[in-house]
Parts: sequence; structure tokens; C-alpha cells
Amino acid sequence: MTPQPRLEIRNITRCFNGRAVVDDVSLKVMPGQVTCLLGPSGCGKSTTLRIIAGVDMQDSGEIYIDGNLICDTVYRVPPERRSVGLMFQDFALFPHLSVAENVAFGLVGARAQKRARVEELLTRVDLIGYIDAFPHQLSGGEQQRVALARALAPRPRIMLMDEPFSGLDNRLRDEIRDDTLSVLKEEGAAVLLVTHEPDEAMRMADEIALMRGGRIVQQGAPYNLYNAPVDRAAAAFFSDINVINGKVHGLLTETPFGRFLTPAIPDGSDVDIIIRPQHIRIDLDRNGRGPSPTEENGVAARAHVHRARFMGNESLVEFRMEADGTVLKATVPAVFLPKPGTPMWLMIRRDRCFVFPSVQPT
Repeated sequence: MTPQPRLEIRNITRCFNGRAVVDDVSLKVMPGQVTCLLGPSGCGKSTTLRIIAGVDMQDSGEIYIDGNLICDTVYRVPPERRSVGLMFQDFALFPHLSVAENVAFGLVGARAQKRARVEELLTRVDLIGYIDAFPHQLSGGEQQRVALARALAPRPRIMLMDEPFSGLDNRLRDEIRDDTLSVLKEEGAAVLLVTHEPDEAMRMADEIALMRGGRIVQQGAPYNLYNAPVDRAAAAFFSDINVINGKVHGLLTETPFGRFLTPAIPDGSDVDIIIRPQHIRIDLDRNGRGPSPTEENGVAARAHVHRARFMGNESLVEFRMEADGTVLKATVPAVFLPKPGTPMWLMIRRDRCFVFPSVQPT
């Protein structure tokens, strides 16, 4: 028997001034699963979240929770009856209420029951010592954890999170993310997280739905989206990329790194061969000679160092190719700072290349 999604949205569309901000979006989130809506600003992520929460209304499509219809274009369950928790980037704590009162705000029942739930959650987020403090007495990270406890207090079936970590100091962000993820997993709620940061999505999500222009262009496990991007833009969203241009002739594309088999692209088409900086191999120049070709790395191409910078965990080296003058970036997991103008040879991992038809900028 196929498990039932905790949250399912079907063919949701929302238009403003005749433009589809959310365009035929469908998505399923299972109980205990963290799904991330990832994409650039303005792609429709937050609008999708607002529609699920009930604070905005779709023009078409349906929303289901545990198989029950909660919203279409006629029928609509009010937001407060959807069993949905909300977390936003500004935390939205009540400044005149204590930490305990903030967490208990959405709870109903006897005072002792509410107090027990508040103490349980504050213990879980390691803030029980601040139960009688006020928000202005807390750090940003502590306020975020109070907001998480408040959102989880009524035991929502679904947790919606809109850029909840963007206001935090970079040094705290990873720790807070990990702590938040641990608490969410313990509670078992289905989580839909909105972010524009690929690192955050990769760190937190079981599944990522990559959005662009109001549509989900690719969905799957973080590993699959990173290692099998649907197009050049999807590859570039997750990391820096190098683009090697070519043209297909007889199912092959000639490049400075040798020929690439491109059978799925029509003859005469321009293609982009994508390689990430960490998958470029660097070798020394030996009086104008480089390493021999290999099946894994293909043909070596000569280049000259354009610039080298140490980035903390790695070195970033930019090379200008002798063949066509293009600049390629390579990363090295150590201190490697060759002088500008130094000749070197580059090879690229064939199994780490992505080949896409060229898309001309509009």
C-alpha cells in the first residue's frame, strides 16, 4: 500500500496582474520528511507557502492534508484549523510576553498541561533556563529557538518555514540549523522549508524542489539534484561551474580537452559542457608537454595561471586557456598559489561533466 502524503498540493496556480507567480505547482511531503522549496528571489516559493498556510488563495489547484481536501477555489478550511505551524525569518515573537507565554500562545487546555508542554519544548531546545525571560533579553539564535518551540507547541501536522535562518549570524547558522532539524525530526511533522540558499537546502532537506519562474523544474534527493542537474541553470544554482562551448558534428563535439560524445543533441547544434571547479585536475608543464590522455580525464589542455587566491579551506585558481582564451576555475583542497602566467595543464573528469544544448541569453 502506497503511503499517504501528509501534505499534497496539486496543480496550484497563482497570478498577479496577469502573470503566473506560481505556475501549475504540484508537490508531496510525507510525514517526518523535510522538503525544501529552493530557488532565487521572486520564483514563487513564499507565495506557495502562503497559499498552503491559508493566508493567500490560489487561482486554481487543490491542497490536501492527510488525504483530506482543505482548499480549492471554492472550499476553504480557515488557516487556524489546518494544523499548520509557521516560522518566518523575523521570528515574530511578542515582545511584551515572556518566553513561556510566547511558546504557550497557541495552546489550549488546562494551565498545567500547557505549562508541561512549554517546559518540554524549552528543554528540547535548551532554553529552559530562559523560561521567564523576555525576547529582548535573548540572542538572535535563542529567539529563533523560541519561535521554533512556539510553532511546534500545538503539535502541528505540517511545519512551514520561510527563510527562518536568514537573520542569524553566519557563525551560528549551521549549529542552529542542525539543532532545529533534530527537533523537527523528533516531532515527526512534515516540513516544507523555503530558502534561496543551496547549502541550507542540501544540509536540511530529504528532498529538494528547485523552482524557477513559478515552476518546479526539478525535484528529488539533494544528491540527485547536485549530480544530475536538469539543465545548465540547475547546475549553476548549486555551485560555481565552468562552461566549455562547442558544436556537434557527427554526434561528437570537439573541445580543447578532446572529443565528447553528444549523441542526443542534433548535428550542428551549439552545446555547453559543464564542469565544476573541484573536478578539474591540474598538472605541471614539462617544457611544453603535458600528461598523456586517459580514459577518465580525457585529453590535457594547456593554460596559464590568471589569478590564484587562498579561500580558507581551499585555493581557487583561475586559468586562461591557450586554445581559445577562455577562463576556467579550479579548486585545490590545500594552499596552492602559483604565480600569474605560470603554464600548466588541465584535465577534466569525463564522468563529472554535464552536456546541455546551449541556451542563448534573452
